[in-house]
Amino acid sequence: MEYREFKNTGLKTSLLGMGCMRLPRIPGRGETIDFENAEEIIDYAFNNGINYFDTAYIYHEGESEKLVGRILKKYPRDSYFLVT
Repeated sequence: MEYREFKNTGLKTSLLGMGCMRLPRIPGRGETIDFENAEEIIDYAFNNGINYFDTAYIYHEGESEKLVGRILKKYPRDSYFLVT
């Protein structure tokens, strides 16, 4: 994974970030996120060097932020950037 310094902060973010607007959903359940599949995807991204995650309140009717927070909680807070 390639990283770049974020402005003049000394912080290094991955060039590839993960947007959490289109996480996998449970069929027939609207915007309900499939937690297990989403966790697998986010874990894979993190374990392969992605340290920049983007979410927002409007993603998945307000559930994306909560889910991403639950998943990333297992990793040290200083090991990733969470943008919302």
